[in-house]
Amino acid sequence: MCGILAVLGCSDPSRAKRVRVLELSRRLKHRGPDWSGLHQHGDCFLAHQRLAIVDPASGDQPLFNEDKSVIVTVNGEIYNHEEIRKKLSHHTFRTGSDCDVIAHLYEEYGEDFVDMLDGIFSFVLLDTRDNSYIVARDAIGVTSLYIGWGLDGSVWISSEMKGLNDDCEHFECFPPGHLYSSKDGGFRRWYNPPWYSEAIPSAPYDPLALRQAFEKGSPDLKAGKEVADYLGTVHHEFTFTVQDGIDAIEDVIYHVETYDVTSIRASTPMFLMSRKIKSLGVKWVISGEGSDEIFGGYLYFHKAPNKEEFHQETCRKIKALHQYDCQRANKSTFAWGLEARVPFLDKEFINVAMNIDPENKMIKKDEGRIEKYILRKAFDDEENPYLPKHILYRQKEQFSDGVGYSWIDGLKAHAAKHVTDRMMLNASNIYPHNTPNTKEGYYYRMIFERFFPQNSARLTVPGGPTVACSTAKAVEWDASWSKNLDPSGRAALGVHDSAYENQNNVVNKPVEFEKIIPLEAASVKVAIQG
Repeated sequence: MCGILAVLGCSDPSRAKRVRVLELSRRLKHRGPDWSGLHQHGDCFLAHQRLAIVDPASGDQPLFNEDKSVIVTVNGEIYNHEEIRKKLSHHTFRTGSDCDVIAHLYEEYGEDFVDMLDGIFSFVLLDTRDNSYIVARDAIGVTSLYIGWGLDGSVWISSEMKGLNDDCEHFECFPPGHLYSSKDGGFRRWYNPPWYSEAIPSAPYDPLALRQAFEKGSPDLKAGKEVADYLGTVHHEFTFTVQDGIDAIEDVIYHVETYDVTSIRASTPMFLMSRKIKSLGVKWVISGEGSDEIFGGYLYFHKAPNKEEFHQETCRKIKALHQYDCQRANKSTFAWGLEARVPFLDKEFINVAMNIDPENKMIKKDEGRIEKYILRKAFDDEENPYLPKHILYRQKEQFSDGVGYSWIDGLKAHAAKHVTDRMMLNASNIYPHNTPNTKEGYYYRMIFERFFPQNSARLTVPGGPTVACSTAKAVEWDASWSKNLDPSGRAALGVHDSAYENQNNVVNKPVEFEKIIPLEAASVKVAIQG
């Protein structure tokens, strides 16, 4: 994957504008350190920063059709590109890039081809024959994308907010599963799965079918397993101190582009780990985003009152992934030119998993059914075990908790030294939108506003009460949670084995700032490509 920037229909197609677009594109160079490209057609500019994985020799972008009348700049990986090439055998492809199929699909099917793509992507396609264009983002929003509008009537597209925030009058997150067409002048949803309506499914649970859907829909997982089986798994442990993490907070907020507390807590160790992984010469990794949302893996799901609310909460969580876990994974890794792929968010796998009667996903401790039980059970193979039993059935730990509990405690203590009680009293006047209700949240907000002072920027970050990463709706499941609002899994009182006894004990707890926190790469499977 890569970084893309497009300026479409600007009033100034001069050399100076080209220089400005190049300057802004360089803000995305961390996403694609291998090569860069810029193509101008009249009043439209398409720029690209490339992380070369498929066809590194000839797959530079922008990409074209045979006569160069269709131009595409893409961030992503198209997993079924070989299958598509066979269907388009009468076309001549210029490169071996997986993304080369997009322009040719457009030639065949017009704007109605996006659902044919299996992968994670965001792209801009310019048809120079009529100067029309389309922009699309993958189903769940694994790749990050923003859209903005200039005062001159131009439309801006960027993989990250920093590519357009200084030049647009208004900008916002590009919605996942949508397409923007210049011919229609607006968005339309191309991804319409059955679960999106939140209707309660009724398909029986079949562990073999679930497992096969995961393995079949995850080509990277299969390839990674073959490599691991052939070479033998090599386990890496990376460590950092609380102070190392605190020192990285400003860089994390700049790269991840959020002030959301749980995102920053989890992004920091992922940001540090990604730097270590990239130093090993690795270009892409497999990560587990989406499994907790699909299967109700967060600890607060223990309190789901019935299968209907359980299912509706999983639907809400999946729809919001692009603002939380996907944004964290995409930007924390790409800060160092590392790509994270997410097999749990394969479209086919989601359809299978979300069609299962949610009664099977309900957590019932008296029956031995813990969080994500049906997923664990699908891989509980006595003859060829994937994992030791005590690991397979280990209690859920959120990433920001799992690296070491002193990490979050240390963040709170650090924020308390920089945000006074008087500052908190005036928080609603200083930050009327998404007013921070903790000193930690206030501290992150100050840093964010320094990097991204525009009102549009602060509106891109979601808000609302949460317990253990719940939506605001799920906070209603337990009356005690409204008095203990914190995104940490330990806020799930009565569920987590190391739950907070009360909020005051956490805030006042002394912290050893030089305590070493183990950060295990086992949570992200590393696949090295030769």
